[in-house]
Amino acid sequence: MVVILKENPNKTQLDSLVKWLENKGIEIHPTVGVHQTILGLVGDTSAIDIDLLNALDIVEDVKRIQEPYKNANRKFHPTDSVVKVGNTQIGGGTLTLIAGPCSVESEEQICSVARSVKASGATILRGGAFKPRTSPYSFQGLRDEGIRLLKVAKEETGLPIVTEIMDASQLDLFEDVDMIQVGARNMQNFELLKLLGHVDKPILLKRGLSATYEELLMSAEYIMAGGNMNVVLCERGIRTFETYTRNTMDVSAVPVLKKLSHLPVVVDPSHSGGRSALVPALSCAAVAAGADGLIIEVHNDPSRALCDGPQSLRPEVFDSLAKKLRVISDVCRSSVNEEEAV
Repeated sequence: MVVILKENPNKTQLDSLVKWLENKGIEIHPTVGVHQTILGLVGDTSAIDIDLLNALDIVEDVKRIQEPYKNANRKFHPTDSVVKVGNTQIGGGTLTLIAGPCSVESEEQICSVARSVKASGATILRGGAFKPRTSPYSFQGLRDEGIRLLKVAKEETGLPIVTEIMDASQLDLFEDVDMIQVGARNMQNFELLKLLGHVDKPILLKRGLSATYEELLMSAEYIMAGGNMNVVLCERGIRTFETYTRNTMDVSAVPVLKKLSHLPVVVDPSHSGGRSALVPALSCAAVAAGADGLIIEVHNDPSRALCDGPQSLRPEVFDSLAKKLRVISDVCRSSVNEEEAV
């Protein structure tokens, strides 16, 4: 349930309302805007009389929420959320570029790529230390050594780092990681999500291979229910009958998720297409659709990459793409601002 308060509500009446609701076992999540305050009520609200609430002087409107996700719901939180990651952010009207290799292979490799993507405008460095692979015989990542090398690249470039966690037992290794990624295969690892709900770090939550929008938002809800509100949703392509691409990028996920939720939405065009030649076009489409950011795989020598070389961009290609994306982003946001002004 959502209680929308009138502008500048009487503090005594508000405190009385809050106390009354809490005595009924209702958890209250306030959202304070410039002109309006919204109380999100979480718990068993079935016994609360909507007409009684509407009759209060300080109440503008009361709405019941039908969707099972509450914290991630835009009805609870009408304004877009901004998630801070180290010295940068995702959301808030800027296009955030997250770039780096699929997997960390050596200090020379990760530092070289980090320097290149930073020079091209990326503000977050990605790199896999633990790699979920279909085959047990494929390269599984450098594990804790990979995280150490990411920290070296961070110290050299100043870029905050994001890398994927595979299991709750690895959490201690992520102490100096700025953002924790939950991969598609772990999107419904609910015990892991519960644990991350108690972590004071932003979470990049990737959509599962066949997950619906509601399933993705419910996974975000698991994290947020634990108290961690710093969640970023990631569309990384879903499995369909098409075999030409690695996955099928669902570009409609961007406007749909932004309509349903206040959380930032980024897109992974590398895993969507699975081919480097497709990444620029998919990236442009994602930005035009309103994505808050992109997470793109960049490797200094894709032909010799230990993981996902075919979908990785060379640094010079990423640099050219980044320039184009900034232009598209500026044009699209300018157009939206003009429409809102009208």
